[in-house]
Amino acid sequence: MAEASYKILVVDDEVDLEPLMLQRMRRDIRSGRYSFVFAHNGIEALEKLNEDDSIDMVLSDINMPQMDGLTLLEQIPTVDPNIKSVIVSAYGDMKNIRTAMNRGAFDFVTKPLDFADLRITIERTLAHLTEWRAALASRDQLVSLQKELDVANKMQKSILPTSFPRRDDYEVFAHMEPARNVGGDFYDVINLENGRIGLCIADVSDKGVPAALFMMSSRTLLKGASIGCDNPGDVLREVNDLLRETNDTEMFVTLLYGIFDPASGDFTYANGGHNEPLLIRPDGSSSLLPRTGGIILGVMAGMEFAHNTVNVGPGDTLFLYTDGVSEAMNVTAEEFGMERLAAIFAETPPSDAEQTTMAVFKAVHTFAGETPQSDDITCLTLHRSESGS
Repeated sequence: MAEASYKILVVDDEVDLEPLMLQRMRRDIRSGRYSFVFAHNGIEALEKLNEDDSIDMVLSDINMPQMDGLTLLEQIPTVDPNIKSVIVSAYGDMKNIRTAMNRGAFDFVTKPLDFADLRITIERTLAHLTEWRAALASRDQLVSLQKELDVANKMQKSILPTSFPRRDDYEVFAHMEPARNVGGDFYDVINLENGRIGLCIADVSDKGVPAALFMMSSRTLLKGASIGCDNPGDVLREVNDLLRETNDTEMFVTLLYGIFDPASGDFTYANGGHNEPLLIRPDGSSSLLPRTGGIILGVMAGMEFAHNTVNVGPGDTLFLYTDGVSEAMNVTAEEFGMERLAAIFAETPPSDAEQTTMAVFKAVHTFAGETPQSDDITCLTLHRSESGS
């Protein structure tokens, strides 16, 4: 089968961007993977969107004359609600980036453009667009619950990061295996100012396409709220209030979000009703992070979320997971439990984020045996090197 072709509208008032984009993306253009059209402000962009219904994605700057990117974001759904948007801005414009994410931007990249990162962002956005269109096409043709779950699984996977930080001083790895009955797990790794990273893991209530849609909304709001906010408790408060405004389905999400600073090793986090992460020492001993008292998100507006800080020392590992790990069952309906989880690390102290993550999946599957998986299993691991620098 021929590879799909996508048309991308680039909106930026910098005249040098057009030749640079065409030059850096020339292989994708020659192969027919991408084609580009350009506009220099929001008004021109809307004209092109109205003239050309084959545009799949908008890549837009925020600060432009006549009509800025934030106003354009509000107008795009009136032309086509299924077009996906990515915002381009600078780290110094955190407030506007957060506003853009809350107005429906799927993702963002920062200036000066890193074209490797831009290509990854474009691919992830278009992968999500493909699954979104499949979901819409299948919506009126679903003949079984299993088909709905298949669609939800694909939508779920399309937004999850597939590349992770791997540096001399620390590394991150995450993995998710959906169950037949989709629960809506997700994770994210967010690049923040001053070399810090945001880490998130979450589990949405309910199953199927509704859970997948609520998951995507939660992830977008979380990413928007995390930009420019140094207090994870404030991030959870904003996400909770925004989810509650439009939560007619009465779904909810458990969510843990934290900020890791590699310079100090500090991890500052807030927990909205999620499983407490494990902090594992180099000798394999482990302990749960203290609770912060937050409730699940999306149920009650106006809630405050406390935060706490722990230090991830040299050689330490921070392990985040969903209840698909701790509550996995075997043939006798016995749960995997926290003791077995801690025993994995006690026997083989972590030394690599990916190996640690996959060791947990192996242990859970071995324990469950032939018992069907009833919930998503999701793990995110942060490992700090022994040198710590």
